[in-house]
Amino acid sequence: MSVALVNGRVLIGDELVEGVAVLVEGGRIQAIVPANEAKADETRDLAGALLLPGFIDTQVNGGGGVLFNDAPTIETIAAIGAAHRAFGTTGFLPTLISDDLSVIAIAIAAVDAAIAAGVPGVLGVHIEGPFLNAERKGIHDASKFRVLDDEAFALLTSLKRGRTLVTLAPEMTTPHEIRRLADAGIIVAAGHTNADYQTAAAAFANGATGATHLFNAMSPLTSRAPGVVGAALESAAWCGIIVDGVHVHPATLRIALASRPHDRFMLVSDAMPSVGGPKRFTLQGREIVAADGVCRAADGTLAGSDLDMAGAVRNAVAMTGLTLPQAANMAARSPAAFLGLSAETGAIAPGLRADLVAADDQLNVIETWIGGASA
Repeated sequence: MSVALVNGRVLIGDELVEGVAVLVEGGRIQAIVPANEAKADETRDLAGALLLPGFIDTQVNGGGGVLFNDAPTIETIAAIGAAHRAFGTTGFLPTLISDDLSVIAIAIAAVDAAIAAGVPGVLGVHIEGPFLNAERKGIHDASKFRVLDDEAFALLTSLKRGRTLVTLAPEMTTPHEIRRLADAGIIVAAGHTNADYQTAAAAFANGATGATHLFNAMSPLTSRAPGVVGAALESAAWCGIIVDGVHVHPATLRIALASRPHDRFMLVSDAMPSVGGPKRFTLQGREIVAADGVCRAADGTLAGSDLDMAGAVRNAVAMTGLTLPQAANMAARSPAAFLGLSAETGAIAPGLRADLVAADDQLNVIETWIGGASA
């Protein structure tokens, strides 16, 4: 059945466009036509709402009261996806923070099964660690850290369906191993790293294409030591940013955004179970409390975030001066490109999957569509 979405302000490219109809059929966007020319089996009046490409979150630890590490199952993945869908996320990578290889194997198998079963929104898996630097461990359990050897390589390259993103510290491996992962189809990002500029730059030159939560848990940009931050901003890597006003000062974000094209930044939530769930949870034996939009352990260490993607877009506009189209594209088009999915999703254009979000002017989500299916 064909559906015409009308009377919305539609983000097409970099502009909000009125007076058009988005025609959806068979799970895809068939055409964008003048509203008075729309012919479909059903017409949906959006009543002036924003119609944006569905948000894609490459770093989702949990949601709906569940944490991927605690129970890496199809059911957990579905619960996380449902919780974040309420906030406009139509594509996501369940994210496993540093754990044993046995747990990573279970997580990868669960993601593969979830994709095979058609769980809405799951695009692959993000393995964040355990190939990290204890000096920049953040909330990660350093006792889980290990070297990237052949056993780990075989595991990281074992997902049959979807994308695999691996966050690692470049100084804890070699450019050769990074290139080997990239050549095997793995998306590699630098994170939880104390690498110097030269080491980080070598990683980006040898296949790493991302920086995990830029500025957080990485060597900073200083006058004579540009660090991972400097290498990332100088490179063509996609930089994930957590825009909650706490992880990174808004002024720092504004400076970073002024330094390079916006399409190489992407909004991430780094969300924990508190998004759409209770505000207290346990992370690898440590109690975490979410308050005022921030998740912290008892010692004050940041433990992911209580941020959703609609909130990230809202904050990006309010805190950094981005326009709504710029912020929305950093939540959709940029992560789609990072994951190599631009031919499938990330924009409102004919031929792409109908992954869409309708929202009011305050970015409160009204409705989402994943592959044309509404919720």
